[in-house]
Amino acid sequence: MKASGYLFLAILISILSISACSRKTTPAFVSSKIGKNFDAAAFNYVYVEAIKQKLMGNGGDALKYFEQCVGINPESDASYYQMAQIVIINGDLKNGKSYALKAHSIDSTNIWYLMILAGIYYQEKNIDSAIVCYENAVKSYPEKENLKLALGNLYSENKSYEKANSVFRELDVAGSVNENIKLAAVKNLITAGRFSEALSKTKELLAINPEEIVYSGLLAEIYSALGEKDKALEVYKALMEKNPDNSQTQLSLCDFLITEKSYDELFNLLNTINFNSGITREEKISIYVRLLEIPSFVKERGDELIVTLMVLEATYKDDKVIPLLMPDLFIKQDRMQDASERLEEIVKVTPQNYYAWEKLLFIYLQMKDYKKLESRGEECASLFNTSFVVKILYANGAAENSQFEIALGELKKAEILAGENKEYIMQVLTMRADIYYRMKDYDKAFKLFEEAIKTDNSDYTILNNYAYYLAEQNMNLKEAEEMAKRVIDNEKGNTTYLDTYGWILFKRGKFSEAAKVMESIIGSGETPDAVWYEHYGFILKEQKRCEEAIKNWNIAKELDSSKAYLIKEIENCGG
Repeated sequence: MKASGYLFLAILISILSISACSRKTTPAFVSSKIGKNFDAAAFNYVYVEAIKQKLMGNGGDALKYFEQCVGINPESDASYYQMAQIVIINGDLKNGKSYALKAHSIDSTNIWYLMILAGIYYQEKNIDSAIVCYENAVKSYPEKENLKLALGNLYSENKSYEKANSVFRELDVAGSVNENIKLAAVKNLITAGRFSEALSKTKELLAINPEEIVYSGLLAEIYSALGEKDKALEVYKALMEKNPDNSQTQLSLCDFLITEKSYDELFNLLNTINFNSGITREEKISIYVRLLEIPSFVKERGDELIVTLMVLEATYKDDKVIPLLMPDLFIKQDRMQDASERLEEIVKVTPQNYYAWEKLLFIYLQMKDYKKLESRGEECASLFNTSFVVKILYANGAAENSQFEIALGELKKAEILAGENKEYIMQVLTMRADIYYRMKDYDKAFKLFEEAIKTDNSDYTILNNYAYYLAEQNMNLKEAEEMAKRVIDNEKGNTTYLDTYGWILFKRGKFSEAAKVMESIIGSGETPDAVWYEHYGFILKEQKRCEEAIKNWNIAKELDSSKAYLIKEIENCGG
């Protein structure tokens, strides 16, 4: 059963930090270090008022009083500690860390200062620093088992398995009967891949408390890791018989069945999980998301999954995310039409469901249904007028339908929404340049490309597009070739970029090199693109290989019926 040991650690840190507000062992209001010319009476009066405001929930007022405290006595570590607590509760981790570090610099052995710093470092994912805090705490307070337990858990999370094992072994030798310590030791052994030792210790735990579900779950997990799948399944079945409604048991069994690809048993369990109120909505969603990421499952059992998704939807009627799982399944099954129809149903019933709208627009973009992308994009942009993504999608649809002024108008709005987001700004610049190019306003288009490259000269999509457009206009071909070469050197194997490079070589009269590039693209095994065969045809024509050129142009016409203009090229080449 995969209960996270890290959650226990986070809870422990929180308990230790919060406890500091009430226990007598918290920092005294008279600081451990007294500054020179320190008015104790004035300090005590202000400090008591600060504590009073804090307990009343007036964090802002309390903070002002504590600031007065450190003004009176700059060495008041307790004031800095209290200030750290207040700002952290309000989500200001940066200033909380600054105050906590100040308190710690005044009294480096105070356990509460070490604990609050450890909590901050842990939230910052700076586990090494959190470990240092706990190591110092353990040195100062070696009798506190909970500190050693937390340190052991941190070592394990940091993949310092031997250090963790050493801590847990020390606690065990000390004769501790704390089952949390033994449990943490088992989890560390599992994470380290020492399954035989973990098995032995888990059996010891079960001997102490045979009814504990967590221990049985660990036993099943270990059996599974050891390749003893039948034993693991036996344990899970026994757990289900004793505790059929236990959410953790159901989740662990579900994880096991997915891993073992025991899909028949899985489907029997899924509907039970759907109705279990003890399992959170997020946990249920994560199960289905995981299943949708298994291509073989989607292919072989996707239609069965539809039924269980319908049950889940019925259980959460007003949810905005769960209904999107069905369209996701259709997308994975390459049933884009079904996905779009289901999303249309969702936005009709719940027009404020932004996630459904966004997914619907992306599907129309993928389907190249630009008429619907524009019409539905207009409606969506009106409903969610602060969404950058929606503005971009709407502009895309309008541009593809040659509604260039509408597209430019939406891009102007998108630019405002982009703010200082560099990635968004680049997207706006690129689309705007592309639209001006289609409008045949080449000067504006190329100026925008230059602006985009100055903003970020490592964006290979922009470099590729600019190089291609220069080649189309027979402008700055040497510069275009250099840009395209730089792109393919960094994005090896990308057929879109290789096609640009091959086309530029053709434009520069390097027909043999261009032919080799196009042959490598066509032989790449990727889904054929009409443009490849069109370009290759023109290269072959220049090499006086008209019969082969005609063959490739015909393939291009078959792949894309809009390339009827190639008929004239075929005729001119002797076809």
